[in-house]
Amino acid sequence: MRYRQYKFKFYLNSHHYIYTNGSKGELHPHSWEIVLYLVKARQDFVSFAQIEKAVEGFFDKYQDKTLNDFAPFDTINPTLENVAEFFKDHLAQIANELGWILIMIEMSETPSRSYIISLLDDIELSENQSINTYTDLILENVRKKDLNK
Repeated sequence: MRYRQYKFKFYLNSHHYIYTNGSKGELHPHSWEIVLYLVKARQDFVSFAQIEKAVEGFFDKYQDKTLNDFAPFDTINPTLENVAEFFKDHLAQIANELGWILIMIEMSETPSRSYIISLLDDIELSENQSINTYTDLILENVRKKDLNK
């Protein structure tokens, strides 16, 4: 096995309101469930506490707060989809810095509804290729981005 795959669950208790047709909706709470599907990119010791602490540290800013009070949600609607997209970008960076690759994020605002973003969707491969091939390509893209900084 070239890569080890892991699934981490996090919970964020926060509030938000949505603008619909130009009208501000009612402020309401959510216990968001955020599931990260990660692959360990390095062969070194797997420190779960390190990645968990870093992700929880990112979420601390929003815990028990109103999302609309924070950029970019002070200018864009904090819909499930927009929040997941924003979190994906930041969590992928956090994961990469710690030697992990974010493969997919699943975010739920209720137990019966989730929004899923798969980073694998951005890669065109044949149906016979494995998660290792996907991971190799994602890791290669991450390294290229790091070199271009």
